[in-house]
Amino acid sequence: MRIGILGGTFDPVHIGHLVAAVNARDELVLDKVLMVVANQPWQKIGVRTIAPAEIRLKMLSEAVKGIHGISACDIEIKRGGLSYTADTVSAVKKMYLPDEIYLLVGADVASELSTWERVEEFQKDVQLVVISRPSEHVDGSLSCHSCMEEEKLAGNLLGWRASSMAIPALYISSSMIRERVRNKKSLDFLVPPSVIDIIIANRLYC
Repeated sequence: MRIGILGGTFDPVHIGHLVAAVNARDELVLDKVLMVVANQPWQKIGVRTIAPAEIRLKMLSEAVKGIHGISACDIEIKRGGLSYTADTVSAVKKMYLPDEIYLLVGADVASELSTWERVEEFQKDVQLVVISRPSEHVDGSLSCHSCMEEEKLAGNLLGWRASSMAIPALYISSSMIRERVRNKKSLDFLVPPSVIDIIIANRLYC
């Protein structure tokens, strides 16, 4: 079994997250991609207000309904406390007994690997996949940043079994979604309709 772990705060989940998960599933031939909702993302505590973990999980669960091989995972919420990748990888190993675990991270996250806690506990157990997005030039041509990112991140990737994967360029972020809510702008086609309903019902990000 080949398992992918795509962790995040998902506050809220958006189309870009789903595109990354589906592309990883197909390109890496994964049996399952676990989109793991952070309970208490230790790097963001005190930086901004974060929606309750249960609501973030509910939004993600609704977003992945009917998507083959993609699951909303509450393993960090059930564990409680601060969320650390070391604990999550250990739990996934015990739960699924996978032949290979692929840890899926964005280039921005990969640049912070040196700040992660207890990396030595799981570094050899995972294949690190850095997700990158091509940039479109004025003439309409595309260039993939994956090679440049690998060079830039070389120092942070020492000791990892690492590779890059390009996905379609979608310039969407959770912070952008939250800002649009505050400014009363439409979220259509940026997040699934069911997630919009949850945001409205719980008056999130107002």
